[in-house]
Amino acid sequence: MTDFSSLLAADRGQPARTIHVVHPDRFADWLARQPERTRTAVAANKVVGKPGNRAILPGDAADDWAMLLVCNEDASSPWRIASLGDGLPAGTYRLADGEPGAAMLGWCLAQHRFTRYRKGEPQGPRVLLTGEPARIDETVRLANATAQVRDLVDTGASDLGPAELEAIVEALGKTHDARVTVTRGDALAEGYPMIYAVGQAAAKDRAPRLIELEWGDPAHPRVALVGKGVCFDSGGLDIKPSAGMRLMKKDMGGAAHMIALAGLVMAAGLKLRLHLLIPAVENAIAGNAFRPGDVLNTRAGLTVENTNTDAEGRLILGDALTKAAEGKPELIVDFATLTGAARVALGPDLPPLFANDDALAADFLAAGLEAHDPLWRLPLWDGYDDMLKSDIADMVNAPDGGFAGAVTAALFLRRFVPKHIAWAHVDTFAWRPAAKPGRPKGGEALGLRAAWGLLRRRYG
Repeated sequence: MTDFSSLLAADRGQPARTIHVVHPDRFADWLARQPERTRTAVAANKVVGKPGNRAILPGDAADDWAMLLVCNEDASSPWRIASLGDGLPAGTYRLADGEPGAAMLGWCLAQHRFTRYRKGEPQGPRVLLTGEPARIDETVRLANATAQVRDLVDTGASDLGPAELEAIVEALGKTHDARVTVTRGDALAEGYPMIYAVGQAAAKDRAPRLIELEWGDPAHPRVALVGKGVCFDSGGLDIKPSAGMRLMKKDMGGAAHMIALAGLVMAAGLKLRLHLLIPAVENAIAGNAFRPGDVLNTRAGLTVENTNTDAEGRLILGDALTKAAEGKPELIVDFATLTGAARVALGPDLPPLFANDDALAADFLAAGLEAHDPLWRLPLWDGYDDMLKSDIADMVNAPDGGFAGAVTAALFLRRFVPKHIAWAHVDTFAWRPAAKPGRPKGGEALGLRAAWGLLRRRYG
């Protein structure tokens, strides 16, 4: 993991190169105030004031220089100077005007590399100075959490199965003196039959399990975080095509988000009683795999006609949500890489948010906007609840026709959450198909900062 704490430092007037961040609307005025040598360098680099234009500006001495970046990002954006975080030589830098603020996060994340399978080029750190040193620790924690999500999602399924997720939660529990309990293998059959059914075809060393962590003062409000942990999804007997299976190492992205969020909660000491639940499985194919047409029992006592073995995430979440509700929390938040329909509706960058409480939804959306980690609310539309009807069981897991797939998946999950408990469901992609400054192609934390902002505001 990148040592993000080495990339930020308190500004005590130490030598540093200057970064000029200029908005396109103010570029002409800025340029007019600069000395001749600066205007010459700007012209030589064909900088005309468009977003993304940049140039090295000469200083008074031969080895003295500064950096110019034309940027139309808001000053509150984490990504304002992220394009410089990995593009400048090693050294120490400060902004010419104002404090970096939220941009410290993008500066750090731009220097993060996933190096488990390929070592990166050795590079010295690029250190950003700030006159707000109190913000450094929070930024480092958030950078660590984001990088953890990215690294977990980028890890191949051969190296990250249910057992490895269990070990990660165990280590997290030891770090924060939390209690971790695990129900695995055949022990799931009675109490968590849907988790067991989905994971029963996997090899013994990749047996399904429900991983739980509890932390905090029991007198504080109870909050449950539930993350979908399908460590690889073949689609089961309704097998995916190879193109659809290629990225299914990321189907535990919901678990990655909730593990990272739990770490943030405990590190900050929020005043809540935390209950983290990770149903961890591999949806494999074997002679004992669950079948289309099987009727599954559930922890909630409902029966589910399995119409699609590739709609397995909602099954394991159903049992985990039931368990979470038994603790009588005041809030349940679940994250899952649940439906392709969510990507069709909103694309890769904008996760849909479903919530059974309007105030919760409003707070979640506001936290996302503040953190530049946006969500978009989709409806728990009662009119589509009939799509879950089964001729032989209480419900089906995947309606025919494919209409409103993200909505019907959320409606399925709603069956396992008591109406009096505030609940939010985020259908995250956990993946970035194309790189942006500070955000490489690959695993990505989408919705993490929004969820953290929500919890921090409510329980900080």
